[in-house]
Amino acid sequence: MVFLLSMKRMKLGNKVAFVMAIFFMISCTSKSDYHKIVEKELASGIRYDSLFLGMSFGMSSEDFYKRCWELNKEGLIREGGNNATVYHEINDLDDKAAMEFYPIFKDEKIQSMTGHFHYLKWAPWNKETFADVLIVKVKDMLEDWYGEGFIKVPSPGVGEAYTKIDGNRRIVLYYTKDEKVEMLISDLTNDDGILTLNKNAED
Repeated sequence: MVFLLSMKRMKLGNKVAFVMAIFFMISCTSKSDYHKIVEKELASGIRYDSLFLGMSFGMSSEDFYKRCWELNKEGLIREGGNNATVYHEINDLDDKAAMEFYPIFKDEKIQSMTGHFHYLKWAPWNKETFADVLIVKVKDMLEDWYGEGFIKVPSPGVGEAYTKIDGNRRIVLYYTKDEKVEMLISDLTNDDGILTLNKNAED
């Protein structure tokens, strides 16, 4: 299937609002492990711009689409749901699964990456494929990709949420539905306060 370069941008409002709620809950506590990690990692001055599949923070939209074209020709990706995401099957879990993703662009460059994971054989009667099981498997897989260090954080919705911070890069995993695990990877030095809540954040 030919990969279309006219993909629509994902509807991000609910995802961003949920992630903001997670870090609002953290901010209401005393200085948490999360805050300490963020301060330590940002103070290090080390940048981690790598995402996955040869993509990175700061990549131009033109280069992103070129990279998608290359990956499509290699058979590694295709169009996702409603032509609004990039679909990539992954073989690093205990069963066949897929990741669908799409960037948030700022000034025509990747600012953040949003996406979700799901088992291909998900069914409402197959509890082993539910998000509460999958999120742990995805966390372990991402620790193979990015190194260990995920911590559990409060979730304002159902189930669990995890985050990992390396320098400027923050990864968040959570779920609100049984069939998929949501992911948001953001650059803490380039988020305009949209994807990060601190103690002085406003509604």
